[in-house]
This record gives sequence, structure tokens and C-alpha cells, in this order.
Amino acid sequence: MQNSPQDFRRKILGRKGEDLACKYLKKHGYKILKRNYKTPFGEADIVAYDGEYYCFVEVKARESDAFGLPAEAVDEAKRRRYRQIAGYFCYRNREELPCRFDVASVYEGEIEYFENAYV
Repeated sequence: MQNSPQDFRRKILGRKGEDLACKYLKKHGYKILKRNYKTPFGEADIVAYDGEYYCFVEVKARESDAFGLPAEAVDEAKRRRYRQIAGYFCYRNREELPCRFDVASVYEGEIEYFENAYV
């Protein structure tokens, strides 16, 4: 089944949001380790290192606030998946790594970044 034009627009918006988040992170001294990091538990948009923590970043981009602001879309199921992804990342790297969960909220081309958005 083909993707709809709306699905295509969403993918483009998501990619632009991730690009903007990576630019923001690099500007603030983070090292981007992985983009679209796939695991058996799901995918992390960005895995970065800030010199102290491995940061698992969920990027949410929206063109409208009709359904709320982007960061509000990170629900408990998504947070649980990110915790599993971080555990898998640590397991694969064979070390205990200090991890943090961040959210990059992109709305109208502007980014709002939430460090330590959840535990």
C-alpha cells in the first residue's frame, strides 16, 4: 500500500525537525552519536553525548497546535520505550552509562529543548 501525501508531509516535517534538533545540539556542544537508532524496542530519534550524559532525544515537530504542543505528545508509552532503548544501548556498549531523556519540541520552525524531560 502506498503512503498517502499526508504521510509524506509528516516524514518531511519529522526529518526537518530532527535536522533542526541536531543543529541545536551541535551548537550547544553535544556530539551526535546516532540518528534514528533502531532497536528491538523501537527507534530513538537522536542519541547524543553532552560530555556527561548519553542523551536520548525524542523530536516532536508540528505545524499546528490544534492537537497540543509537540512536547505534549510524548506519552507514557513513548517514555517507557525510550527507557528500554537506553537500556539496550547500554547493554550493546557493555558499560553502565549515565543516561538522560530529552525532548526537542519543534513548532513553526522554532525549537524548544527540554533537558531531563522525564525519568
